[in-house]
Amino acid sequence: MGTVYEDITLKNVGDVSAVARGYIKEPEIRETTIQVVVDTGAPTLIINEEVQKQLGLMTTSLCQVNVADGGERICKITEPVEVHWKNRSMTCQPWVLPGAPRVLLGAIPLEDMDLIVDTRQGKLVGAHGDLPLGHIY
Repeated sequence: MGTVYEDITLKNVGDVSAVARGYIKEPEIRETTIQVVVDTGAPTLIINEEVQKQLGLMTTSLCQVNVADGGERICKITEPVEVHWKNRSMTCQPWVLPGAPRVLLGAIPLEDMDLIVDTRQGKLVGAHGDLPLGHIY
């Protein structure tokens, strides 16, 4: 299996909430659609400082992580974002890996959206079909 890339949309949850409360208009939601690397070995959504700044996410805490080269790094954990992929979405607190060249979509968001990697086709698919679990349309 090669590297799997997917497009996702990230939205600042605070902004989404502010729209629902009537404090700002929907076009003011800070969001971005980006190509990510699907990385089942990454624990969660890993973003870089550029995406953090673009979405206006404040750092809430720090964590120490092991990276692919065997080293350890300090990551920031930010305010929550909404992660959207096709007809699925979830909310998580991304980790900010300084200098990361790519955004990684890790195991927790994949599991929450009921997604798996189809190794034959090299893309994401629903683990249990086209609709996410627990959703009625």
